[in-house]
Amino acid sequence: MKKFSIAIHGGAGTLVKGMMTQELEAKYKSDLKAALDQGYAILNEGGTALDAVEVAVKILEDSPLFNAGKGSVFTATESHEMDASIMDGKTLNAGAVSLITGIKNPVSLARDVMEQSDHVFLAGEGAMKFAKELNYTLEDDTYFYDEFRHKQWLEIKDTDQFQLDHSTKKDSKFGTVGAVACDQNGNIAAATSTGGMTNKKWGRVGDSPMIGAGNYANNKTCAISCTGSGEFFIRGVVAYDVACLMEHKNMSLHDASEEVINKRILEIGGDGGLIAVDAKGNIAMPFNTEGMYRASKTSEGEEAISIYK
Repeated sequence: MKKFSIAIHGGAGTLVKGMMTQELEAKYKSDLKAALDQGYAILNEGGTALDAVEVAVKILEDSPLFNAGKGSVFTATESHEMDASIMDGKTLNAGAVSLITGIKNPVSLARDVMEQSDHVFLAGEGAMKFAKELNYTLEDDTYFYDEFRHKQWLEIKDTDQFQLDHSTKKDSKFGTVGAVACDQNGNIAAATSTGGMTNKKWGRVGDSPMIGAGNYANNKTCAISCTGSGEFFIRGVVAYDVACLMEHKNMSLHDASEEVINKRILEIGGDGGLIAVDAKGNIAMPFNTEGMYRASKTSEGEEAISIYK
């Protein structure tokens, strides 16, 4: 049997040890473990990488601790606009949604775009119309309301400031969530979901729903889910850049990931991290910030759940 594995992230950023209570740290690790275990269970039972990454991301979307789904940050108009994407490394099929509201699990809608439409990317009103045609239940605003997120927004509302999650304080982080997996058949997949920036305006879209920027999967190379300063990850086409280095320079997953996160993205002023897996089940999780919520598990018995460097 081939090695199979899964890796997940809950965002990168200025996560300084000692800034967080032990109780909160335990909660983060508990939610990361729940997502990791459920995704891994699917792989262990012979399920697909695609199913594993969707399930893992849904669990993170259901947690108020992460900036995706339930924990999404507030926009300038005190609403929530969520983005997500998913990609199948076997077929190169992909689905993505952006600027959606009221959807409990944006990653599932992204998968439906991939499987139930002839398109890759739906946004705004059109994406919502598509969701309604598929009989999605729309959650009301109270489902997405989180006291901490609301306070973040109140601090900077009516200003031109925006924040990547909570970046005015020293505990800033990019709260995107994501998962990558390699199944028993050597197929890989990636999924990414986010609530974007606090106080964002004008329908801003980051890298998370963009195939090739914040999410990418190709059995020939790797599956990638990114978290970071979205504008820079878009300019650097980060997810695809890792795959390109592997394909055209014959670099290993580890070396290609390190090159992009610790050299190429820094050179243009970006920060953040990514999780990556290849078709042999190897995992890489580089980041150039103080921390990244991350976890991984392989069929060879390796398991890790970490926050700091």
